[in-house]
Amino acid sequence: MQQTLSIIKPDAIEKNVIGEILKHFEKNNLKIVAAKMLHLTKERAEKFYLIHKDKPFYNDLVDFMTSGSILVSVLYGEDAVKKNRDIMGATNPEQADKGTIRKDFATNIEKNAVHGSDSLENAKIEIAFFFKEDEIFIR
Repeated sequence: MQQTLSIIKPDAIEKNVIGEILKHFEKNNLKIVAAKMLHLTKERAEKFYLIHKDKPFYNDLVDFMTSGSILVSVLYGEDAVKKNRDIMGATNPEQADKGTIRKDFATNIEKNAVHGSDSLENAKIEIAFFFKEDEIFIR
C-alpha cells in the first residue's frame, strides 16, 4: 500500500469539477486520506516546483499555480503512485486516453487539471510539503 499526492489545479477548480475528479480516484480504489483547499503563494509554488526551475515553462507554471485555489490530497491504495498517474492520463490532454482526468477536464498541456507524484520517493517529499503526519488519516 502506498500514499501519493494529488493536486487539483486552478483550472479544474474554476470549472467546478472537484467532485468528479475525486470520483475518478475513489472508483479506482484510491482512498482520499487527507485533503485541503488552499491558495499557493508565489514563494510556496516556486519552492514546490523547484525541480523545474531551469525549464522554460517554470515561470508560467508558478504563475498558473498561484492564479487560483487548489485542492491538495493524499491518495492511499495499492500501487497508488502508478494508479494515480494512469487515472490522470498523459500530461498533454490531446494524447490522454479517453476516460482519464486530463482527457475529460484539462484545457491544454499547461492547464491540465491535476498534478500527481511521479515516484514513491517524490510522493513522500510532496506529501510532507503540504501535510503534517497528524493530518493524514489511514485506517
